[in-house]
Amino acid sequence: MSTPKREELMRRFYQEISLNSTWTVFFHQAQAERLGLSSTDLKAVRLLLDTGPVTAGELAELMALTTGAVTGLIDRLEKVRIVERVKDPNDRRRVVVQVTGDPKRLKEIEAMYASLGSTTMKMMERFSDEQLQTILEFITAGTQVMREQTAKLREEAAQKT
Repeated sequence: MSTPKREELMRRFYQEISLNSTWTVFFHQAQAERLGLSSTDLKAVRLLLDTGPVTAGELAELMALTTGAVTGLIDRLEKVRIVERVKDPNDRRRVVVQVTGDPKRLKEIEAMYASLGSTTMKMMERFSDEQLQTILEFITAGTQVMREQTAKLREEAAQKT
């Protein structure tokens, strides 16, 4: 049952989450510009730092991009010496993409994420363990919704072509 208080909370929630999303995009764009990358290229680097080496196909799947788009992305990141294609040590027939580049640039990337991380951790100190569990559940479910909606948009676009 909806109450006026709940309706106001939901209105404010949607307003704030929209602003959060907008400023997240702007933040990542500013990071990418500082490094001379596109925001998509930077997010690929972040994924590779989180996952470790993956094939181009796996990266395409993780990013919900075509393999052709990911090939171009990898080419750009190789050109600026942030990633390289290497033979998979477990299967020499496979090639994986890994972050290897210039240690100075990688430290700059990590420093930008570290600054955000430490600021966020400090902000999160005000929440109880129970509240953090709820926030974690929301973020996890929200991430899944975003993955599904991204896939849906891409499927719809592919059907139109």
